Amino acid sequence: MLFNTLNQTVELGWDFYLPVILFVVLIALAVPVWASIGAAAIVMLVMSGDLPLSAVGESLFTGIDAFALTAVPLFILTGDVLVRTGLSRKFLDVAEALTQFAKGGFGSATVLVCGMFAAISGSDAAGAAAVGRMTIDRLVESGYPRPYACALVAAGACTGILIPPSIAYIIIGLVLGISASTLFLAALIPGLAILAAILITNVIVNRIYGYEGGGNISVGEYFSRLFVSLKSGWYAFIVPGIIFYGIFSGRLTPTEAGATAVVVTIVMGFILGTLRLADFPAMFISSAKVNGIILPIIAFSAPLAEALAIMGVPQGFVASMTALTDEPWVLILIMIGILIAAGCVMETTPNIVILAPILLPLAENIGMNEIQFCIMMITALGVGFITPPLGLNLFVVAGITGESILKIAARAVPFVLCMLVVVLMIAYIPAISTTMLPDIYK
Repeated sequence: MLFNTLNQTVELGWDFYLPVILFVVLIALAVPVWASIGAAAIVMLVMSGDLPLSAVGESLFTGIDAFALTAVPLFILTGDVLVRTGLSRKFLDVAEALTQFAKGGFGSATVLVCGMFAAISGSDAAGAAAVGRMTIDRLVESGYPRPYACALVAAGACTGILIPPSIAYIIIGLVLGISASTLFLAALIPGLAILAAILITNVIVNRIYGYEGGGNISVGEYFSRLFVSLKSGWYAFIVPGIIFYGIFSGRLTPTEAGATAVVVTIVMGFILGTLRLADFPAMFISSAKVNGIILPIIAFSAPLAEALAIMGVPQGFVASMTALTDEPWVLILIMIGILIAAGCVMETTPNIVILAPILLPLAENIGMNEIQFCIMMITALGVGFITPPLGLNLFVVAGITGESILKIAARAVPFVLCMLVVVLMIAYIPAISTTMLPDIYK
């Protein structure tokens, strides 16, 4: 295939297509993503001769030799400690008290607590597991069908990568050379917009089918219950308060905020008597397993990204897309389609490290701000967490409940649609992702 650019012609042959085919086949055979990426990268380098294989080792190291990545295991560990200390249940108590006035209040509380958990852990799968164990049985008791209850938790947990601090924004910032703190600031309104969209969708669905009653409460009783829940659980909000204040005030880097959050959460666990020294090995092992999935993907993606850049694939992709159409709104739809399709079949991390360098030049070519592009990309990929065939959150809630993934996916359709609406708004309205930023980024 020939990619015609203004200054050069890029011809892609079997040195590009064979590694891509190999990657797809290995993924289909359930080979770990990092191994599939590594095999494709090595085959591409051998066939193209663009880089010596001796450079692979150096690329593997430099790909993860970044201080910003230290924040990833810290936020993962914070989320694990949060669950083991019981602080996550305090979030649920407050969320339930906040929504007790509304019909479908506990469903709304479930979504809110997903957002609260997201504001600490930065991981959607961890949020789906933690919140699912606390709420799904109660949602069923409240009148929700179990598949819908699972879908609600899976959708709410998508905020794990959309509400800052987010591991996904740390990674895309590293890949594209953008400050994670800047991305966190830009992602605040879009992340809350996704949370609001899921909340509204649940309220509408609940009113249509009458899953959950409630809402018959006086003003005095409402504030009395809210006061009691805040009085008994206010200290749980110290952790997200430290993270948000530290990062958004500029006093702490994401890594420093993550480290502070870990220490504060552990100290609170000891003070409350809900954490013991015997819990530490299990916490460290659990967090290391999650981190061990992310870092190898980043490492093995580095030589692949270098090979693609040398072959001129990003520039060629821009040329081929703009040759199809010069309408920016059409190109944006194409990018969103690619991202959602990729999010349906592959995890966020490999999608970021592979697609971000290829799609960013196209976004910039049509005048899209790089910050806006990052927010659009992560949000679009987030839709994939509740979309088959991968749908990571679907698998998590199915695993803890034994419910059919297909039944959960069918009930998740309204949430997929509402998230798509927000993705389109982010893509076509730059102010949504740049309002919180200094003028230099607008």
